[in-house]
Amino acid sequence: MLPARWLSLRGVLATIVAVLAAVPLLFVVGSALQLGAEEWRSLWSVRLPELMWNTLLLAVLVAFGSILLGVSTAWLIARREFVGRRLAIWLMVMPLTIPTYVFAHIYISLTESDGWLGRLWHFLFGASSSPPELYNVLGVTFVLTLAGFSYVFLLVQDALSRSHRSIEEAARMQGATPTEVMRRITLPLVRPAVAAGVALVVLHVLSDFGAVSMLRYQTFTLSIYLQMSGRFDYQSAAGLSLVLVGLSLSFLILERFFRNRQRFYAGAQSQRIQPRRASRFEHFVIWSWLGTVVLFALILPLAWMLVWSWQAWQNDLIDHEFWGYVRNSLLVATAAASVAVVLALPLSLYHARVRSWLSHMQIQLASVGFVLPGPVIALGILSVVLATLPWLYGGLIVLVMAMVVRFLPLAVQSQEAAVQQLTPSIEQAGRSLGAGPLENLWRVVLPVIRGGMVSAWVLVFIDTLKELPATLILRPTGFDTLPVRIWIEASEEMLELAAPAALMLVIGTLPILWFLTRPIRENRA
Repeated sequence: MLPARWLSLRGVLATIVAVLAAVPLLFVVGSALQLGAEEWRSLWSVRLPELMWNTLLLAVLVAFGSILLGVSTAWLIARREFVGRRLAIWLMVMPLTIPTYVFAHIYISLTESDGWLGRLWHFLFGASSSPPELYNVLGVTFVLTLAGFSYVFLLVQDALSRSHRSIEEAARMQGATPTEVMRRITLPLVRPAVAAGVALVVLHVLSDFGAVSMLRYQTFTLSIYLQMSGRFDYQSAAGLSLVLVGLSLSFLILERFFRNRQRFYAGAQSQRIQPRRASRFEHFVIWSWLGTVVLFALILPLAWMLVWSWQAWQNDLIDHEFWGYVRNSLLVATAAASVAVVLALPLSLYHARVRSWLSHMQIQLASVGFVLPGPVIALGILSVVLATLPWLYGGLIVLVMAMVVRFLPLAVQSQEAAVQQLTPSIEQAGRSLGAGPLENLWRVVLPVIRGGMVSAWVLVFIDTLKELPATLILRPTGFDTLPVRIWIEASEEMLELAAPAALMLVIGTLPILWFLTRPIRENRA
């Protein structure tokens, strides 16, 4: 048992961080509760039914699309050995490097009459035939499914690669066909992984702003942003935010309830299922399906960015002003990642060592960024600043604060996983040799958990680099970042300027592949 003094110091610091992270949510709730009965009736009669239907319908459709793409590609890669299998894993994950608003802007351009897909459509079906319309629920579903199915793929592929063959062999011995084994054994075994992947997808759909704004599809997130930026009606925005938070929490509770009811165990000596070598026909089928998914989720968007970026380079449009946007993005992402890692440290240390109601409450309060979309966090931060520190309004510190609250859960999870691998006796040994709490932290704890801290820093850095709505609301005047420029140039249809910014975001987020595929590499080893 560690000294009570050291634990109490950790506990106090962890409590302070958790409360600070939850303050924006408390302000949003407080502002929403100030709405009168008549204002709530007005919201319900005018906005809430449509927003509720649009948001839930979109979430359901994207969930089904992500399950279709994610489970099918994961099963093919996990259960068949074929040429290019390692490459296929990377191709399935790379769409995560492309933000949803970049996907939306690219496919708007591609499906126009003079776009690549638009010209192909006219060639195949005639000049009088129009390409499919994206400005509807199906178009938004298409974009968000391509942007999010990789979450389902990652978790299901990992679950399938870790599954044991004894259960499936027992079913085959009882006379079950391969189709029955998949339907009655394999799919139920990976149901928790599917549920976890769908949870990530749905939470991203509920909080998405970029794609729905570019495709003009009314959801809670877009409506909250319009209430704040267009009408300056912060109380109505808070009311809509409260409903959205309730939806997110209800979904998380429901997902956790059904996932906890599915528990499957395998013996320690069970052998894992080895992928079967694919035949020539299976090679054709596998790469036909994987190739189709990769074509729309990666190749077309990446080719569009490269072509238009090259044209921008030839026309000398990538100038010092563009690199200023890059510098601004790096500045905000670096500051947010550094602050988040420092603030997450006491939370991670305390929760990893003390399992109590207090530590669990701290983690829940610090995790509000998982259920609050960017506009809601921006509204909460804005309310706090205007009420307590109005002199900070319009400064860069406010934007960094919002990013820290938004992505603090990523830093906490990564560092806590590293702390759990640190044996408490090592800390005790340092204290027994006369080291004080801070010296013990600096010379014993931090060197051991350095890998987890680096992972946390990179994950927060990457997500901050792509964040759009909170940046639009809270950025200082004249302080534009890459996501902001993409949003502005896309609204003005200036492709040569939007493409380089989108390409820089993709290049900047490529390191996330290393962290996301690390479990897969370790499992294959």
